[in-house]
Amino acid sequence: MKGGTVQINWHDTKPVLTLDFHPESGLLATGGADYDIKLWLINSGEEQKKIPTATYQSSLSYHGSAVNILRFSPSGELLASGADGGELIMWKLHLVETGQAWKVLKSLSFHRKDVLDLQWSKDGAFLISGSVDNSCIIWDANKGSVLQILDAHFHYVQGVAWDPLSKYVASLSSDRTCRIYANKPLKSKGVEKMNYVCQHVIAKGGQQSVDCKAKSYLFHDETLPSFFRRLAWSPDGSFLLVPAGFYKMSPTSETVNTAYVFSRKDLSRPAVLLPGASKPVVAVRFCPVAFSLRGSNSESVVPIAILAGLHYAAITDISWSPNSQYLAVSSQDGYCTLVEFENDELGLPISLSGNKVTGNENNSPDIQKSKDMIIDLARNDDLVVVDSRGMEADKKAGSRTTEIEQKQGEPSTVVRSIPNETHREKTETTEGKTITAANDGFVSADSTPMETDKKAEAESKEGKLACPTSTKTPVQNKAAAKRRITPMAIDP
Repeated sequence: MKGGTVQINWHDTKPVLTLDFHPESGLLATGGADYDIKLWLINSGEEQKKIPTATYQSSLSYHGSAVNILRFSPSGELLASGADGGELIMWKLHLVETGQAWKVLKSLSFHRKDVLDLQWSKDGAFLISGSVDNSCIIWDANKGSVLQILDAHFHYVQGVAWDPLSKYVASLSSDRTCRIYANKPLKSKGVEKMNYVCQHVIAKGGQQSVDCKAKSYLFHDETLPSFFRRLAWSPDGSFLLVPAGFYKMSPTSETVNTAYVFSRKDLSRPAVLLPGASKPVVAVRFCPVAFSLRGSNSESVVPIAILAGLHYAAITDISWSPNSQYLAVSSQDGYCTLVEFENDELGLPISLSGNKVTGNENNSPDIQKSKDMIIDLARNDDLVVVDSRGMEADKKAGSRTTEIEQKQGEPSTVVRSIPNETHREKTETTEGKTITAANDGFVSADSTPMETDKKAEAESKEGKLACPTSTKTPVQNKAAAKRRITPMAIDP
């Protein structure tokens, strides 16, 4: 694994607010506060043993304000992008004499204020968007028309997700609630019409400890210094992963920042929490590829890796390449980080039916749980450094980290493994990789206070979320104590 912050002119040094990989070509699209969408070709650095790089390809210029969210449709033929002022644009890929070009297909008009997040349905026929106007809108992508407005939230909708099995949609708001809507179609003249009805409003958890019997809020309030709370379904729909959570073991204990894992079998309450971020988690993303579990364990109880010291300002979005070779992270500091994984480094790819796609299990080294391995993304050389103290050479080659050195207060990223629930009864060898990003640049994902810019000042005047100001200074390279980070089951 090699990676680092790619210090090129991504968006004229302005904040990079969103990114997404094309599902077929692997091109990376980024959206920024410069009002532009840009396409990049990712170049592998494996042969030169360097970090991956990005080469500019083209720009999609149409928006008149900062681009907060963009997502390719599952087929890759369409691109949806949302911006300040309620702008929501659909782009279509066209064949031209010089190759391919993206052109505006439709402008979807209904949101009154900034669009912060959106997600396509698995068949690409619909999409859902969330906005500062406190609403979610479900759109007919073919007609460009509004199918349904979900306006039950009392504050900004900062994250939306579409169930890959097309039964649910989910939204997360700064009103401290996550809402799960179930599709209960209405029949009219023999024709079924999509109709999403709120099934769960998740706001408070049950008893968190013996000493604390009152129900407590599960999510951070509107003072969270981020405009985004990007949640995600697992590719097979088994799990819903929700950021911006926090947890207390007792009334006097410190607050633990977490992402919650909801099982499809019971979406009324979280089943597991994933702690570890030093600041609130603002984005999560599942890897599109499923892998066989490494070693003889039925599941991974610790992160595969924690990447710290990535950025000087808050992380805004994260994305996996379609073949899981690359992981991309965008930040308010105006830069993106690219991480490249070696072949089979994350495990042996398998289909969701449990069959291995590539790789030879006999050649895959057993994974040892070593307390001595540290993975750190160092800013000085932009390389992932594996420090194996006292490990035997053969173990060093095949081990995954279980205890990871984390620089407190820096944006970071955590990569974890989550078993595939749908197929757990058939086999205990499947797992899905998930990435969580925090408000301090921590990927699993942390967040640091966002740097003041013109957009933040303008938005504060309009009553948007207040973001504390900070001076952009180099992160201090503090020695941090190693600590074990493990998922925890939540009692009913």
